[in-house]
Amino acid sequence: MTEGEFYRRPSQENSVPASSTPLHQLHVDAGASFTDFAGWQMPVRYSSDLAEHAAVRTAAGIFDISHMAELSVTGPQAAAFLDFALAGNISAIALSKAKYTMILTPEGGIIDDLIVYQNAPGEYLVVANAGNREPVVAALSERIDGFEAALTDATEAIALIAVQGPRSREILEATAGLEQDDAVAMGHTLDVLPYYACMGMRFQGTPLLVGRTGYTGEDGFELFVGAGDAASLWTALLAAGEPLGLIPCGLAARDTLRLEAGMPLYGHELGLDTLPVQAGLGRVVPLKTKTVDFVGRSGIEAGPAEGARVLVGLVAEGKRAGRADYAVLHGDEQVGVITSGALSPTLGHPIAMAYVDPAVSEPGTVLDIDVRGSRIPATVVPLPFYKKDENHD
Repeated sequence: MTEGEFYRRPSQENSVPASSTPLHQLHVDAGASFTDFAGWQMPVRYSSDLAEHAAVRTAAGIFDISHMAELSVTGPQAAAFLDFALAGNISAIALSKAKYTMILTPEGGIIDDLIVYQNAPGEYLVVANAGNREPVVAALSERIDGFEAALTDATEAIALIAVQGPRSREILEATAGLEQDDAVAMGHTLDVLPYYACMGMRFQGTPLLVGRTGYTGEDGFELFVGAGDAASLWTALLAAGEPLGLIPCGLAARDTLRLEAGMPLYGHELGLDTLPVQAGLGRVVPLKTKTVDFVGRSGIEAGPAEGARVLVGLVAEGKRAGRADYAVLHGDEQVGVITSGALSPTLGHPIAMAYVDPAVSEPGTVLDIDVRGSRIPATVVPLPFYKKDENHD
């Protein structure tokens, strides 16, 4: 099942109490529904999944994503350590820039996908998925041996708020107490901050980090703020944004937004048995330009097994959507499996990502999805399904 489907199910019993983010009481006061996700009590929705999804596409949505893991890497050999530990060429990240990368097993499987920021000279912020915090910390702790570098898990000290949508910059500019300061801005201003870059700002006099990154397929920002200031910042952002159409959004809308944008979700499109190239992410591992050794290099160079399935997009007509784990058929043969699927709120028809046999992976190939015993025709298409610069009226 997709993350969105999971959100619609009752939380499973868990002997370990879920952690609450610093914004939890604000979500309760706003009438949010919650689920236990990766050990965190997280808002699924506040009103309507469709309304929250539409707000991000047309105006803006604000998300609490404080469950994400934030790991700080410092020291004279911080960049050299991350070059060895991660797939990307981390030493090439300029100050105030960010890179999407991965941490791999020695065989090339994906432990997690990450964003790494150089947030200060020689200092790096590694952002990992909530469910992979422990394995990522364990792998980095093992790989740091021999490097003059320090790893600090700052997750509990940092709250993370995302403002996503075409009016997101207007909202940040209008937020009371959120100010630009040349002393921490790293040469940027909010109006020209590039995609996958970050800058320092101040909120009520306290520095925070603002990244032009996101997981929705829209323009937007992610604000890293001290846990003690999170509630005040959330409230100020909402007050500034409500006249512009900003509404709070839960993880259900976040899931359909990322699916339309063709963005992978760990545990669905990515996993320990998947090589990046199978997910269409071979570019994340720059073998030609990254000359230093790194964990997973031999597995990447060997490549996937012959006939290993590859990730594709599927579109269908009607309203019946394929869901995760549904079979993909070609004639009488099962040739793949859906990893994520939904009826697209923006496009109005079913979409899905699936791993299929390479022989049936070319765009235009017509396959079938087994939707509870019924065969629904679906056509292979390139990813993503949605791009923000296209007109989808």
